[in-house]
Amino acid sequence: MAVPISQMWTVASYIVKKRLSGQKKYPLVLMLEPLFRCNLACAGCGKVQYPPHILKKQLSPEECFKAVDECGVPMVSLPGGEPLLHPQIVEIVEGLVARKKYIYLCTNALELKRRIHEFTPSKYLTFSVHLDGQREHHDMSVCREGGYDLAVEGIKEAVKRGFRVTTNATFFDGTDPNSVRAFFDEVMTMGVEGIVLSPGYSYEKAPDQQHFLGRAKTRRLFRAILSNRKKSWKFNMSPLFLEFLMGKRNYECTAWGSPAYNIFGWQKPCYLLQDGYAETFQELLDTTDWDNYGTASGNPKCANCMVSCGYEPTAVSAGFGSLSGFFAMAKAAIFSTYADKGALDLLNDSRFAAQHDRLEHIVKIENIAPATSVGQFEETRA
Repeated sequence: MAVPISQMWTVASYIVKKRLSGQKKYPLVLMLEPLFRCNLACAGCGKVQYPPHILKKQLSPEECFKAVDECGVPMVSLPGGEPLLHPQIVEIVEGLVARKKYIYLCTNALELKRRIHEFTPSKYLTFSVHLDGQREHHDMSVCREGGYDLAVEGIKEAVKRGFRVTTNATFFDGTDPNSVRAFFDEVMTMGVEGIVLSPGYSYEKAPDQQHFLGRAKTRRLFRAILSNRKKSWKFNMSPLFLEFLMGKRNYECTAWGSPAYNIFGWQKPCYLLQDGYAETFQELLDTTDWDNYGTASGNPKCANCMVSCGYEPTAVSAGFGSLSGFFAMAKAAIFSTYADKGALDLLNDSRFAAQHDRLEHIVKIENIAPATSVGQFEETRA
């Protein structure tokens, strides 16, 4: 596990204090979206399909600080949109560092090399660079040829200057697990701190609705990817969440664990769904019908979700919230290779290659057809 000790201690002590105080609903990381504007139009993204007058809007540094102070999280994720397009992003980052918040600035890195000199290295700041796989697959995923090479240039420059850097990958149906494992090898040679990964979520606004994973396919894919690991691979994530993706653990979503704040306010119920907005974080907690979300609720919008923003808070709280959870987390960190002959067989399964070939045929770098309807959900309880 590539998470620094100081960060783990901050999160662990935060969780213990919340547990001892009897607080049942508390956030771990704020998904702070300073803008929706982006310099890419990825096929699987549901964040940039707003009209121009919305894309021109952005949060001020003061609004960002107020949201962070209000919910009191130890960690802040800055997604978007592309945060490096925000003219005051440096001021926002400096304000969060001054508050000793661990920041993950999520970026496609197209602007990173040009703007890196404006930032100061800190243990509190991590550039989380969006890379969805090896060069050809990533460029296809982000619908821009040459995107991979620009991102890698940004990564190397940030590492050279002493910044914390992780990569952040989202995987969809048709992903080749052998290519992903080779991608892990490539990433670790760049000098990054670790890898962050998640299955994609079926945003209703996303142009490509054909390649979102159902839960059964997610477990199969991540079992193939994450079993029989190399010692050189480092993951900047909870090892229990990775076990969840592999089908080794069952968790329910902790939607309030990663609340989202953007130009509209506090988004209900989570970063992925838009079922209304609250003016304050407390209002979000008090007025959201939490029982209406998560796989157990039967809500079709949640049926196939296994995304990190909902389930990693559950895994982190489980790991730091009890002795049994802590020992499970320690065991997962120590015995991290997960030898699995069945997973090796999956790597040689021709169906994965066939799915990948179909994906390359359907999704083109230069021409992605807009979605006309939301695809059917895969049965998840079989």
